[in-house]
Amino acid sequence: MATIADQIVETLELAGVERIYGVVGDSLNGLTESLRNRKRIAWVHVRHEEVAAFAASGESQLTGQLAVCAGSCGPGNLHLINGLYDAQRSRTPVLAIAAHIPSQEIGGGYFQETHPQNLFRECSVYCELISDPAQMPFVLENAIRAAVGERGVAVIVIPGDVALKAAAKRRPVGNAGLLPPRPVVRPDDAEIAALADFLNSAERVTLFCGRGCAGAHAELMALADALKSPIVHALGGKEHVEYDNPYDVGLTGFIGFSSGYAAMHSCDALLMLGTDFPYKQFFPGDVRIAQVDIRANQLGRRVRLDLGIVGDVAETLRAVQPRLKPKSDRRHLDQNLSRYKSARKGLDELAQGTPGRLPIHPQYLTRLVSEAASDDAVFTFDVGMPTIWAARYVAVNGRRRLVGSLAHGSMANAMAQAIGIQAANRKRQVISLSGDGGFAMLMGDLITLKQEKLPVKVIIYNNGTLGFVALEMKAAGFVEHGTDLENPDFAAMARAMGIHAKRVEDPGELRGAVAELLAHDGPAVLDVVTAKQELSMPPTIGLEQVRGFSVWLIRAVMSGRGDEVIDLAKENLLPR
Repeated sequence: MATIADQIVETLELAGVERIYGVVGDSLNGLTESLRNRKRIAWVHVRHEEVAAFAASGESQLTGQLAVCAGSCGPGNLHLINGLYDAQRSRTPVLAIAAHIPSQEIGGGYFQETHPQNLFRECSVYCELISDPAQMPFVLENAIRAAVGERGVAVIVIPGDVALKAAAKRRPVGNAGLLPPRPVVRPDDAEIAALADFLNSAERVTLFCGRGCAGAHAELMALADALKSPIVHALGGKEHVEYDNPYDVGLTGFIGFSSGYAAMHSCDALLMLGTDFPYKQFFPGDVRIAQVDIRANQLGRRVRLDLGIVGDVAETLRAVQPRLKPKSDRRHLDQNLSRYKSARKGLDELAQGTPGRLPIHPQYLTRLVSEAASDDAVFTFDVGMPTIWAARYVAVNGRRRLVGSLAHGSMANAMAQAIGIQAANRKRQVISLSGDGGFAMLMGDLITLKQEKLPVKVIIYNNGTLGFVALEMKAAGFVEHGTDLENPDFAAMARAMGIHAKRVEDPGELRGAVAELLAHDGPAVLDVVTAKQELSMPPTIGLEQVRGFSVWLIRAVMSGRGDEVIDLAKENLLPR
């Protein structure tokens, strides 16, 4: 007798799903038993459901295909929610199977009762309860179509007893329309003409590019060449835009370069391409702005627009190219390239290390990892300082991938996403740039690397503090409180789990340790003790930040923590 759980698994097989991430529980018995019997979809046993959701998101971001996670009733599926929020905001097709309490107990305050349809509604494009065999497989198929077609999270909620019921009469097997292809959206001729007029009428055009520029590298270079435009990118656009780009002037935003900020404020026309950059304070207020995005609801929600166009970036640029009047004046481009060269030189000078001269600077660590990593490595990075170092010091080439929690901004994402990425491709080099705070939040899933034999390389920036939070406090004039971390020896902990690990405190040992880590055949951990007071400044410093740091200096001394002021100076001003 085929059960509803069997029908779920069969439909997932039809959709090309190869693994499900989760933690088993009695309300998932029907699903796991079907997986065990059919033996076509692997169950990846993580130690926390939040990791399951992040892992599914990581897999999907790498492959572009549907990925699946599951949680048992009540607290089990509740733990999925943070990773699902991240997937939803990253526009990542993920299906979550949320088991529910026995159907006859719903609404009675039963043990572990929650209301999953309400809980997941805000972080999904589709969320429905299956309560009757006749709903299958329609609800599941609708969920898959929504996740893939709308590039987001879909959730099916199913009580454990319902999953074990006999399936209704089967429909003919087929997957036509189950995995809808992504449409190619080209603006009409009137919009293309308007965009061409916008660009041709400007003297100084700057391009601002995000993750929506994936697959549009050649078209972007042609546009920049025709317009003699500097290209600024958001972090989500780095892997798609920065490489082989003679027009690149760096990032903008809190983790960006002064050159990126300047290029957006020195133009008379700004063209936003595939970016939903959220920080309004970094946009210029006195230039004309046009925006091209695949989603209509993105247009103008960050800044006032003079022109908004719905369309695929590559298709739009191909269409507008013949209508452009090529520019010959390079002054705007060359001035901003010069600014970028100066800013880049200043950052590169920070990425140095001298044997015996402690501490290890995180810039130096990231530079060495980038230099030693394979040409097609995948880097995941935790929110906070590791995001800054990845943005500034990981070199991209069109084959490397960068995955982080860029829109949701969650801690503890890096190793969890790396689990899903590595499970999807066990031969590709996957490197997790983990902050000590983020790593500690979900470090129990280090065991998953061992149990699932996933050769993820985890590099821990062990600076003993929630570094980005501490920096924000300093900039606001507050003495840090609650940011210190009393960490264990993470390498010793990993070795106790049977994982190859090494701890490094001297810059002279770092290059060899990185090489050893990346050469190891299996999971490995590198615990690097890095500078605690490392500063990372935004691309432009306003009076509020200057005032904030001045107040912090006074407060730190007056509260008896003047040693922190001295450490700050030592770690950021003395030779490296």
